[in-house]
Amino acid sequence: MAKFVAALLLTLIAISMLQTMVMASSHYNRKNRYGPGSLKSYECLPQCTRRCSKTQYHKPCMFFCQKCCSKCLCVPPGFYGNKAVCPCYNNWKTKEGGPKCP
Repeated sequence: MAKFVAALLLTLIAISMLQTMVMASSHYNRKNRYGPGSLKSYECLPQCTRRCSKTQYHKPCMFFCQKCCSKCLCVPPGFYGNKAVCPCYNNWKTKEGGPKCP
């Protein structure tokens, strides 16, 4: 009986470790960390919060960033610039021809 309990306990530990490794690899080993389609829609808010954190125009930055993110499913790295890694985000223009996405 003790051998059975020990084997069961070792099996449960092994399954737990395997599950942890699978979850970690799927979360951290994304090939396209930036670029078109690199985000899920629920990831837009934290990425836009990061992108707009250093601007004095926080509300409009957040509004347009979330709008752009929901369309393009990407937010460029950094707080400013770097738009070339996300062409959709970079090429979306206002009626006047200026950049729509912050």
